[in-house]
Amino acid sequence: MRFPRLLVLLLALRVATAGLLAADSAGVVIATYNVENFIGEEAVAAETGARHSKPKSEKAIEAVVKVIKDINPDILALCEMGEPERFEEFKRRLEAAGLHYTDFEYVQALDNERHLALISRFPIVARQSLTNVSFEIAGRPEKVRRGFLDVTIQIANGYQVRFIGAHLKSKLPIPEGEALVRRNEALLLRKHLDGILTADPNVRLVCMGDFNDLKNEPAYHEIAGPRGQTYMAALPARDEFGDMWTEYWKAADLYSRIDYIFVSPVLHREVAPASPRVYRSAYWNDASDHRPVFATIIPRRE
Repeated sequence: MRFPRLLVLLLALRVATAGLLAADSAGVVIATYNVENFIGEEAVAAETGARHSKPKSEKAIEAVVKVIKDINPDILALCEMGEPERFEEFKRRLEAAGLHYTDFEYVQALDNERHLALISRFPIVARQSLTNVSFEIAGRPEKVRRGFLDVTIQIANGYQVRFIGAHLKSKLPIPEGEALVRRNEALLLRKHLDGILTADPNVRLVCMGDFNDLKNEPAYHEIAGPRGQTYMAALPARDEFGDMWTEYWKAADLYSRIDYIFVSPVLHREVAPASPRVYRSAYWNDASDHRPVFATIIPRRE
């Protein structure tokens, strides 16, 4: 049987283009960034309920915008965003700097001052954020302080990625026990990830944010989970000098890696090799006590 010449050409074209959705695309840059108290003057620290947090200075705000412009992410998950008015100001600042985003998610949970947010150049097609996630410690009810951000983003026809944003309990002491609270928050986050991965083992899933734990500590391992089909791998990001730390804790003079991008097995194969990076510049500390982590996804399909 002989195929018409046009049909043969079409079949050849389909085979040649079955890999990349856009062969000339540089990929999609995703990032996570704790912008350190992008809050108003009257905010009271939710961790202690006592001290007043300093408002972010104009110099710090300008540095935050500059850092984001350097990375130029297509999708950016944010920790410690302030009240809705501050988020609107943040978006205006980015627009004025030539950074254009069209879709946004903002999560208001128990913490009244510090919120999760996400900005995207691609359409958000589903919103599943959790603002009221409960657990118990010694019989007392507790809640995940910042909730969990959860959106599905349409990057191209037939290509979606689900993004989970999180900011687990800090290391500042509280009566309930900060490590215990953080461990419980991580358990609930893992339960949420398990539900997503069980429902669709082929889901392209990202979980990123500030987890306030090192890679040898419990929260990290709870989120990663057991190796296998539901394993969430943390991308091994580093800066150009090979440093992997993402936060400088001034009170302890301590550099730590506590910010991560975790990806599901299917998506892991689509992360551009050597693209995961930790941001570095001369002015990173003017902006925040954290450094962003970012990576590039090359959208593919079977």
